[in-house]
Amino acid sequence: MAAGSSGGSGKLRSKSEADSGFLGLRPTSVDPALRRRRRGPRNKKRGWRRLAQEPLGLEIDQFLEDVRLQERTSGGLVSEAPDDKLFFVDTGPKDRERGRKSTKGQKRPLLLKKPLRVDLVLENTSKIPAPKDVLAHQVPNAKKLRRKEQLWERLAKQGELPREVRRAQAQLRSRPAAKARPGPPDTAERPFYDLWATDNPLERPLAGQDPFFLEQTKKKGVKRPPRLHTKPSQVPAVEVTPSGASYNPSFEDHQTLLWEAHEVELQRQREAEKLERQLALPPAEQAATQESVFEEMCQGLLEESDGEGEPGEGQDQGLEGAGDQAREDELGGAEATTPARLAAVEKKTEQQRRREKAARMLREQAARILWVQQATVQAAQLRHQELFRLRRIKAQVAQQRLAEADKPRRLGRLKYQDPDIDVQLSSELADSLRTLKPEGNILRDRFKSFQKRNMIEPRERAKFKRKYKVKLVEKRAFREIQL
Repeated sequence: MAAGSSGGSGKLRSKSEADSGFLGLRPTSVDPALRRRRRGPRNKKRGWRRLAQEPLGLEIDQFLEDVRLQERTSGGLVSEAPDDKLFFVDTGPKDRERGRKSTKGQKRPLLLKKPLRVDLVLENTSKIPAPKDVLAHQVPNAKKLRRKEQLWERLAKQGELPREVRRAQAQLRSRPAAKARPGPPDTAERPFYDLWATDNPLERPLAGQDPFFLEQTKKKGVKRPPRLHTKPSQVPAVEVTPSGASYNPSFEDHQTLLWEAHEVELQRQREAEKLERQLALPPAEQAATQESVFEEMCQGLLEESDGEGEPGEGQDQGLEGAGDQAREDELGGAEATTPARLAAVEKKTEQQRRREKAARMLREQAARILWVQQATVQAAQLRHQELFRLRRIKAQVAQQRLAEADKPRRLGRLKYQDPDIDVQLSSELADSLRTLKPEGNILRDRFKSFQKRNMIEPRERAKFKRKYKVKLVEKRAFREIQL
């Protein structure tokens, strides 16, 4: 079956089967030695691969690998090595027994001479010497320097010196003699003076000169402005932590610190809940409908009629109207028309109206003058009272300034926030300093201290924002491996 199948798929055989060296069973099989070798360029990479896959190339690689292994282990080919390096003379069991009977004192020098296992592991076992570092023996511009030395030798025979040598000799001849430096004076001969006095010897050369000239020539220091002598905040630079934060606190101090941290967390939770309530959607029964929105938009735009008032008012008005109608029916139609006639008879003239208007204006003017007089008197009394309250007001202002002196000011767009309290729970307290868990960060503590003392504005960490969109590209080699 195998032979029959091989006859139909002769072209599909692998290269290893074709190069196996066995003659096929088919009538058309050809001796592998007589098979025509494929030719192609050997200076290309595919030519190297084809040569390496052929039997001759594999045998050459194995032979060269064997030669390199022998060179590394024995320093050369084993076939070329002498006999004394390959064999040794066995002298019999006497030497071994003599070595076993050696005492401990005799073995100690041998053990001291024997190298350690650590040194043997790190030792280079290769017998091939390291290649010579050619770059270490090369000198940059060696050819140019060699020609220059030859030129100097030729000029020296003629009695001429190079320019660099002549220049150095001229400098040595023209160098001035070194002045003898005076030794340090005796401390007893030095005059003593007050460094902070106005007539000290350091400021005598500057006396009587122009101050502007001294400032421009850097001989007189610039006067510091008075604002540099004042601190921006009265908060101490290093605040002492509470006693409850120590590694071995007392029970009362630790509970007090835990209570303070608990209050801070409660306040933070209340603010978060308040924000959630403000941002939460209204419940279903309070949700706005189209009718409620329309009523809110129409508020104040339409006049309410008699029947659109409250239910109680409508009922009262209906009862009053019914009673008036009954009285009119009892009195009769003649009496009902009497008020209209009286109104027509008692109609005011234009002169009466002018007089009433003038009287009304006089009354309003008199009331206005009286109100102004009363307001003036009240303002005078208030100023008189505030004059006696001036001391108390000044004391309140000073007290408020002292209370706000320790508070951080608003220096930027962000508001200062106190850091979290460094506290450990009762279960986290360590028994010794060796097992103590550190709390807080010194760098963060100093940064917050600068903000609290108004030395820098409160800041937040800059957020990284990529300006371009990341483009993911899959390499072709990786795609071919996945396929």
